Amino acid sequence: MDPEKALELVKNGVTLLLLDVPQFTLVGIDTQIFSVGPVFKGIKMIPPGPHFIYYSSSNRVGNEFAPIVGFFIDACPSEVISRKWDPHEERLVKLSDEEEERYAQAVKSLEFDRQLGPYTLSQYGEWKLLSNYLTRNVIERLEPIGGEITVACESGTIEKFPPKTTMEKALADQLRNSKIPTSVEKYQWKGCYYTSIPRVIKRKGIHGEQLTSMNLDKTELLESIILKDYGANEDLLLGELQFAFVAFLMGQSLEAFLQWKSLVSLLFGCTEAPFHTRSKLFTKFVKVIYYQLKYGLQKDQADSNGERMVSSLLDDSWFSSDSFLHRLYKDFFLLVEGASVVDGDLLSWTRKLKELLENTLGWDFQMNSAVSGMYGEEDDEFAPVVEMVDDLKF
Repeated sequence: MDPEKALELVKNGVTLLLLDVPQFTLVGIDTQIFSVGPVFKGIKMIPPGPHFIYYSSSNRVGNEFAPIVGFFIDACPSEVISRKWDPHEERLVKLSDEEEERYAQAVKSLEFDRQLGPYTLSQYGEWKLLSNYLTRNVIERLEPIGGEITVACESGTIEKFPPKTTMEKALADQLRNSKIPTSVEKYQWKGCYYTSIPRVIKRKGIHGEQLTSMNLDKTELLESIILKDYGANEDLLLGELQFAFVAFLMGQSLEAFLQWKSLVSLLFGCTEAPFHTRSKLFTKFVKVIYYQLKYGLQKDQADSNGERMVSSLLDDSWFSSDSFLHRLYKDFFLLVEGASVVDGDLLSWTRKLKELLENTLGWDFQMNSAVSGMYGEEDDEFAPVVEMVDDLKF
């Protein structure tokens, strides 16, 4: 990189200063992860905006790791975010305002420059696709008191929702078998403030076929949640979906996975909204899911030193043909491809998601709908009417 360009990025970019972090600790930001060496003191040249910081402390030889602890930030240009390792609590803690200011000036004077690893800008585009609906508002609405997210504090979640899927069991086993820092045992963690998504719709005065219909098509529930919980701003729902996915995949939070699963089930459980009231929302939703799974299903991910990163939990065993996702995706694909009128962007992205799952996981959705050949058979009178709309900003 050109030296002048590098200096500009150092001065205008965000700096994450991490003091006294023990060697071999894994420190991650977004899709990147570092193994702490003897001179590591943080990360520089971070683009302004939302990011997820996470870390996992190690034993003295670097072969056993504690559960991941993570937190979201939304940083301004040239901001310096400082944390210091507390050996008694075995976690990163905030500095006093006075110390924060003193270290910020030292960073801006380039006193720590040689001890800061650069943010890999070539991976920033990938992170943007995973976080383009994450805003300061979304983070402040959802983050727990204190900001820290960790499966180590989620034993109550396991008791309340016994693990069912391979994913849930893997996270639960990690919690049971991991060495929990002593600070966590006395930490009164309240969890993230996720939106409540009912699994079954129950309404006073509604019975029989009408109630069954409301549970088969979640459109009315979706509309109610968007109006009541998101103030009619559907992008806040997508922001929560991205918040939960990142907290689950990078932070390995069981609570986050359950929320992601609930939101995905809610949206894929709608049969009317994709074609009538919320076509644009569903196009954006399918794009969000597409990029989440495209990233999550990558194999050989490595840290900045070439070491294998914390293993991805999105493995093939989770995406078995009898998983809840396989059923939801299959029903949704059949719904979209069998519709008589469908938004063109929604159809296009639904097909891209279908191809991703077929090519990556070998799923076979066995679709024989007339819509399958619609672009190749223009005279097919049974093909659905496709409504093309202006390109959506993503």
